[in-house]
Amino acid sequence: MCRKFGWLILLLPVVLFLHFRVMSTFFKPKSGTLSSKSASTLSSNLASVPQPTGLQRYSTLPPSVRSTPTDGVIRFFQWRVSLDPTSYFDYDRLGTAYVQKARETGDITYYQLAEQALEKSLLLESTHPEATSATAHLADVYFAEHRFSDAIRWARKALSFKTGDVSEYAIIGDCMMNLGDYEGARVAYANLIPAISRPYMGPGLTYLRESRLAGLDFAEGRALESIGRMENAIAAARSVGMRAENIAWTEYMLGFEYFRVGQIANAEKSYLASLKDYPAYHRPLAGLAELRASQGHFDESIRLYQQAISVIPMPVYIAELGDVYAKIGRTEDAKKAYDLVEYIARLSTLSQPVFNRELALFYADHDLKLAEAVTLAHNELAARKDIYTWDALAFALYKKGRDQEATAADVNALRLGTPDPLLLFHAGMIAHARGDDRRARQYLQRALALNPHFHIFYADQAGQILDSIGPRPTELSRRDRPGEAADKHQ
Repeated sequence: MCRKFGWLILLLPVVLFLHFRVMSTFFKPKSGTLSSKSASTLSSNLASVPQPTGLQRYSTLPPSVRSTPTDGVIRFFQWRVSLDPTSYFDYDRLGTAYVQKARETGDITYYQLAEQALEKSLLLESTHPEATSATAHLADVYFAEHRFSDAIRWARKALSFKTGDVSEYAIIGDCMMNLGDYEGARVAYANLIPAISRPYMGPGLTYLRESRLAGLDFAEGRALESIGRMENAIAAARSVGMRAENIAWTEYMLGFEYFRVGQIANAEKSYLASLKDYPAYHRPLAGLAELRASQGHFDESIRLYQQAISVIPMPVYIAELGDVYAKIGRTEDAKKAYDLVEYIARLSTLSQPVFNRELALFYADHDLKLAEAVTLAHNELAARKDIYTWDALAFALYKKGRDQEATAADVNALRLGTPDPLLLFHAGMIAHARGDDRRARQYLQRALALNPHFHIFYADQAGQILDSIGPRPTELSRRDRPGEAADKHQ
């Protein structure tokens, strides 16, 4: 399937970074916060509120997507700032609600709205400790927009107020992960310990630390440790009563990791738990769709993808649906889906940098616009130097026939020994293209040993390449076992 296992990892960085921040209402109680029940009531009473000064109203989505307590929170704080345009606190709360809405729907335009509200808050108050919250939230938004240097700068500014809240080290570490500085990320995450002056932050910081270190563990080849940390993060989230969507996200991420290492039953269990916590959540719906396709249950896979897309038409979901159509011979439906992928990925100025890597891989996967795929991957590398961006560049170069350059890029993609079948498949195909069948066999065997059904097309292709290059050894040597560090190219 088209989904790149690196889409959400590093690892939790592209979205997990928001869990604790959005929950700041729980960890930093202030007057004026709103319960979910109150928000639901206000949602019906405040259907029409004056437009906040200088802000556009949040975008319209189908009723099934909009009917959450978060919409009531948004309307409430829109109403509050319309009554008092000088309230920096209310603009901060409005921005936080937009961030939560972006999480729930996957609609990245909400980050633009959050940015407007938070900038307004900081225009009103930016020099005293009261500005810490909006400063930290703006760092989160910049991270979501892949503006990593800006996110680090604003996170450090939030820390400079010295309020005792150390949670900003999570966003700094997340940025380091995306920039390819894994040791720097570990140093940042090491600061996620409860401050004496903020004892109530203990469970939240446990969640932050465990979820972040889970991503780092997986990237560095420690899949079992990563899964254990994710389970600890879920327990911490439940212990403090995080929002249902936040818990559901963490359950989904656990299932996502289980699938990569071939624990299909556990992956299904985690996806179903995620849906139980937050019904109709698009992420586990897509995860289950991928899992069902790997089992050959294509009709159910199509139905689940369609459900996820009805919530938010994420390009990756549409591409994967197109792959299922192609697998069962529905070529016209597949073509329509593929055409839609590129259209959505280029729909707005914001989405272009966010989806550069995904679009590059989509082109490479489907042998489309390969020169542009290489350009997109190079552009992404200028902003993001993690292993998955190097992998995207390596695979695009390979598809373009530039095998030596692909090999050089792949060294960076494999440098941590990440147990990701798709990374290993790409490495195997690159090695095979340059005639190094010994390494090709090693990488492809590792991919299939992790998950024999890791991709709707590539799992079969890996087996075919292995058959074509000769007999397979009856036993993998130590260096060929899943989870071991990848060989360095000479």
